[in-house]
Amino acid sequence: MPIYEYELCEGDCRTCGGRFELRRPADRDPLTRCPLCRRPVRKVVSQVNTPKVTKPLSISDAKKAGFTVLERRDGDTFEKL
Repeated sequence: MPIYEYELCEGDCRTCGGRFELRRPADRDPLTRCPLCRRPVRKVVSQVNTPKVTKPLSISDAKKAGFTVLERRDGDTFEKL
């Protein structure tokens, strides 16, 4: 389930802090009101969370994952490893 960020359209709020995150199914419509203070909100575009690669993939890891590994030979020719 994705996490969506929302902020108040106007002003600030002590209850919700003016900005909050909410986990919702992707098929639901975006919120129009804050669930805590009932004031109008808008959805905020947030950063995408991508996994970080901790080590480079080896040739054997790539083959196990189902990729075809090619190595460049003479200029424009490639050979399958």
